[in-house]
Amino acid sequence: MMTAAQLRAARALLGLDQRQLAEHAGVSLPTIQRMEASDGNVRGVVDTLTKVVEALDRLGVVLIGDGATSHEGGRGVRFKEPPATSGRN
Repeated sequence: MMTAAQLRAARALLGLDQRQLAEHAGVSLPTIQRMEASDGNVRGVVDTLTKVVEALDRLGVVLIGDGATSHEGGRGVRFKEPPATSGRN
């Protein structure tokens, strides 16, 4: 699974605009725009999602899922686990 925030961050790390990513992935610009505008996990046709993830991989970005370990090395950024809420306001 890929979140819209991950997709936007990956594109930013590569210095690509939405059109350039669409061209690298072989998908349309509106598809990338829709994916990046999603709430939470990006949904769509599996083949399209695969094309985008594979394009990011070819370009040098690895998407890391929740709780996953990155064994590839290289620099990166990752969200920290959100702090547990105590239920107090």
